[in-house]
Amino acid sequence: TTAVSAGRRVFPARTSDEAAVIAASLPDALLVGELGGNTPVGFELTNSPDQIARRTDTHRPMVLVSSSGTQLIMNAGEGGRGSVYLACLRNYSAVARHLAAKHPRVAVLGAGTRGQFRREDQIGCALVAQALMEHGYGPDTQATIDYIARWQGAAIDTIRTAIRDGRSAAYLRTSGQEADLDFVLAHVDDLDTVPSLVEGELVDLARRPHVVPRPQRGAVAS
Repeated sequence: TTAVSAGRRVFPARTSDEAAVIAASLPDALLVGELGGNTPVGFELTNSPDQIARRTDTHRPMVLVSSSGTQLIMNAGEGGRGSVYLACLRNYSAVARHLAAKHPRVAVLGAGTRGQFRREDQIGCALVAQALMEHGYGPDTQATIDYIARWQGAAIDTIRTAIRDGRSAAYLRTSGQEADLDFVLAHVDDLDTVPSLVEGELVDLARRPHVVPRPQRGAVAS
């Protein structure tokens, strides 16, 4: 989302090999990502929003791979089954507004980490779902109700503290990536960017509203 907001073209990939194939088809591509917490061989940097935000080479298309996030993106869009949007702490309100104008039913999915639905993923999904409810949607499952209830009305400082005390934050600190943790917690709901997967590329529909993926009726659930 940070890269797309800067005007950079972004192409998600499932694996490092797939990323290399995509990069070979693009001019001066920037290979970014992690697999199992490690930067793949031949990649220029890990999946760091802080580092991406600092770079000025936004003309270089970015090919991104990660252990769970990009796989979820690509799997969700496989076979043209429906519209796929990316939401995070930075743009959850913008994405909810866009969805409310386009889709009567929505499935909210969290990527998870190492088979766990971690705290930051729960919070992200709950914030999106809560914003959708403010636009008139209703929760479709008990799990959605439970996650919304857990975080509903929580102050931003409470959310920041909850994320900072979580396992993912602990990993970022021990692996020398605390700058990314600080970046994430300092940028909450500050973008109107609405990244959507369109023919293998993440396109900002807030900038290009005429580029709309084929809609699908899903479930209002997380």
